[in-house]
Amino acid sequence: MLTQFSPTIEAYWHNLFLRGDVIYRGEQLTVVISSTLPPDRRLMLRQSVGGQLWAVMAPDIASQLGLSSGLRSGLQPGFTEALLRQRLQDAGIRLYGADKLFYFSAASQQALLQQAPVAHVRQLHAADAPLFTRFQSRASAQDLDDAYVELDHWAVFGAFVDGQLVCAASMYPWDGEQIADTGVLTLPDYRGVGHARNVIRAISHYACEQGYQPQYRCQTDNLASTALARAAGLDLFGHWQVIDMAGTISADNG
Repeated sequence: MLTQFSPTIEAYWHNLFLRGDVIYRGEQLTVVISSTLPPDRRLMLRQSVGGQLWAVMAPDIASQLGLSSGLRSGLQPGFTEALLRQRLQDAGIRLYGADKLFYFSAASQQALLQQAPVAHVRQLHAADAPLFTRFQSRASAQDLDDAYVELDHWAVFGAFVDGQLVCAASMYPWDGEQIADTGVLTLPDYRGVGHARNVIRAISHYACEQGYQPQYRCQTDNLASTALARAAGLDLFGHWQVIDMAGTISADNG
């Protein structure tokens, strides 16, 4: 049985990948050319848990791959993901490593909203700036960069031990949609005891009450982050890749 997600989530990804000219549609692969993609997302791939792959690309990327809109797309029946990725490699077009996308399913969200609050977790506000600054000072620069947790984000929650902030999560609206992207950071000495799980569930509860769908992303090889998403009750929606502009050979320079 397929996991059921909010129509908000389904509509966002459907519109992002299918707004354009569908030049190939097979059982496991759909390819779309779109002239409305932003510069940093001129090529994107999304793969569902079931293995179906959607590829959307700007016209110039399609041209580099020998593709075009209309009936003469340059793709024959039986085109596959492997063949698409081979064309990308041959054209010198690189992608960032895939992100795993997690959301609360309808059933998981219902359970989340029925959960009682955890005593040592609360929302953070501007008045908590001294606590938050001390929290940041105890984290490494790499952890701060990876987590992207900021006190001025749309929503911020934290877990406390003996009056000290030891774990924080923040959210900001994603692409102008009713989706809230999540970052979380736990200080090294306080990991592995459930603080991050509690904070993610608390901030997600708040987001859902405000009409937003919580979103959690992590790299496919980040096993700890994947485990955290599962522990927090999130469900895997799929994988998402975006073009690496810095690592891609342009048509002019190729």
